[in-house]
Amino acid sequence: MQATENVLEIRDLVKDFPGVRAVNDVSFDIKRSTVHCLVGENGAGKSTLIKMLTGAYARTSGKILLNGEEYSPRSTREARQRGISTLFQELNVVDQLTVEENLTLGLEDTTSGFLRKTDNIHKMVSVMNSIEPSIRPRQQVSTLSVAQKQIVEIAKAVATESNIIIMDEPTAAISESEITRLFSIVRTLRDDNVTVIYISHRLDEIFELGDTVTVMRDGRHIATKLVAEVSDRSELIKMMIGKTVFEQYTPRNGATHEPILQVKHLANHKLNDLSFDVHPGEIVGFYGLVGAGKTELARAIYGVDSYDGEVLFKGRKLQASPDKAIAAGIALVPEERRSQGLFTILTIRNNVPVMNMGQISRRGFIDAAQERDTALAFVDRLKIATSSIEKETAQLSGGNQQKVVLSKCLFADTDLLMLDEPTRGVDVGAKSEIYSIIRQLAAEGKSILIFSSELPEIVNLCDTICLLYDGSMKATMRNGADIDSEQILQIVTGGDQP
Repeated sequence: MQATENVLEIRDLVKDFPGVRAVNDVSFDIKRSTVHCLVGENGAGKSTLIKMLTGAYARTSGKILLNGEEYSPRSTREARQRGISTLFQELNVVDQLTVEENLTLGLEDTTSGFLRKTDNIHKMVSVMNSIEPSIRPRQQVSTLSVAQKQIVEIAKAVATESNIIIMDEPTAAISESEITRLFSIVRTLRDDNVTVIYISHRLDEIFELGDTVTVMRDGRHIATKLVAEVSDRSELIKMMIGKTVFEQYTPRNGATHEPILQVKHLANHKLNDLSFDVHPGEIVGFYGLVGAGKTELARAIYGVDSYDGEVLFKGRKLQASPDKAIAAGIALVPEERRSQGLFTILTIRNNVPVMNMGQISRRGFIDAAQERDTALAFVDRLKIATSSIEKETAQLSGGNQQKVVLSKCLFADTDLLMLDEPTRGVDVGAKSEIYSIIRQLAAEGKSILIFSSELPEIVNLCDTICLLYDGSMKATMRNGADIDSEQILQIVTGGDQP
């Protein structure tokens, strides 16, 4: 078979679910040996499209050509056999097994009813060594970082001769240095004639890594362009959401009330003598790179982790307990919303009131009508995109899941809301909506703490910016026109203050 310029050709592709057309007449090509980026808001149809490419979903109509031949995989296993592998955001590795065992998992020879290692184990280990020699074959996967686990999956895909690797938000949970390493690996794959389909909400990554970008919106194909032909972020955003979104900090009145939160000399195994105040209606941002101590600080204030020092809330010493924090009027939106912020097997209706069940209960029994009305009110208030409050939260997009977590905290009637990486894995449209919610809550007098590794987020939202490095507070500054991003980056990377 003669190789074609296009490794994949998607023609008039449609995917229907009951009452919903998730992918609507989509057509575009993916050239071989390129990094082809796929972008769009949550709910744009990206995931559904990818699942049809990988055999998880059967298409309703249309066709897919792989290397010029019609392609209709009936399972993910068949897709892998045809040379298409996927690196999901939720990594598909088994922590309790070794690297070597993970590389061969699912590829075992069962001749005569006995499991045997595959004959190409040496090839897999060799590929692993060529990509990342620091990872040892007999090393337990639980000891690896997220980035190293990703590399194990990439090595498995390469060793099994996948010529198309789909990467879904691969940088969502790794550090800047690990991102640099991953990008180097992706470029090497492309140079070795592997096609990478790269999905990301971080638009800067598209311009740094991509050769071509496809934009989807509302299940439709909007455009496929060479990245070099896209003028800037605003052009890409406009294609994604149909309008230009500008996020810019608007100065607000300074604090005129007594502090609602006072943290005095807080320290533990990760944090070093942190002190600061937060006032009613103030948005305070904590910025630092991975490992700076942002999450640890949020957990300490919330009472998850023990600490030395003192936390005063509304003038009274706060006991180190999440239950006591919630009772006092403090809520935490955790970084890991799926595993820590939601009951994903439960519906929106079940999740929203869970932090304040006394409000919807009578004599120990849940008032179903009040539970329903509460959920409907927050769906309307936070513009949660859903066909029903009876939908399981696992079925929602990342942005809408985050809105449900916010709804839980707001229904708990909190005065202080802590947000740990509030827009991680969230598309630009949902991000803008969440920013508007945060600003409105502050305008209503709520105090907001934001712990984020995204500098634009901190600069666009926060009245006060606290800079963390290696568990220490390196600087505190008031936001305004003279804020200097280069100076901030200098400080959080361990450099001296000007």
